[in-house]
Amino acid sequence: MTSAADSLLLAVTRVSTFVGTRLLTHASGFFFERDERLFLVTSRHVLSDPATGHAPDRIELELHTDRNNLTQSTGLSILLYRERRAVWRQGRDAAGAIDVAVLELDRSALPAAVAMCAFGMQHLLATDATVEIGASLLVVGFPLGFHDTLHHLPVVRQAVLASAYGLRFQGEGYFLTDARTHRGTSGAPVVMRAPSVEAATPRLPWVLLGVHSARLDMGGRELEVDEALGLNCAWYADILLTLTEDASV
Repeated sequence: MTSAADSLLLAVTRVSTFVGTRLLTHASGFFFERDERLFLVTSRHVLSDPATGHAPDRIELELHTDRNNLTQSTGLSILLYRERRAVWRQGRDAAGAIDVAVLELDRSALPAAVAMCAFGMQHLLATDATVEIGASLLVVGFPLGFHDTLHHLPVVRQAVLASAYGLRFQGEGYFLTDARTHRGTSGAPVVMRAPSVEAATPRLPWVLLGVHSARLDMGGRELEVDEALGLNCAWYADILLTLTEDASV
């Protein structure tokens, strides 16, 4: 049986982007379930970023195939367009685009013995809940693509809540974390251990607070004099309530 920590790692996957067979980037993503439907969650800019010309046509996810032997894994290739239309959903709100995207996964395409965990609605924080400033958080992902290459598992960086949780920082749909992050962490879940969730979901006893997007810096910083702020944007995870709604209902 995997421990709670192992379960958290199994909820996160490395996302590799491609044009045809040409590798473009590595990033992070995680699994989310709702009403028996399974989704990949990552940053929108991992799937498409017109500002930088990043335009993959498919992604590959790394999946474990044996819970008792984590050295065993396989890749799942997913096309990003069907009849020239994107297969993912991306977030927007009154302030504009949100850097979060979800892609529904076909369970029949998964390995028969796939070993994964997934966040769900029960892992989202209640709207009236509070998180203290400076609270200890974790960011679980693949910085610079770095990971346990034997067991195919992500690594964890410690973070603290750096802005008032529940408030939209500068009017945008994200909060700030203070953590050392790198390229490749985009799309990583930002989580907090919570006893109330542990009682309900012993296999995955975490609260899903947000989706790591990017480092945040000051436009007016003097590069040769001032150090980088070391702050990051994490989009509020409640956007998943909208992005995973059943469009057919």
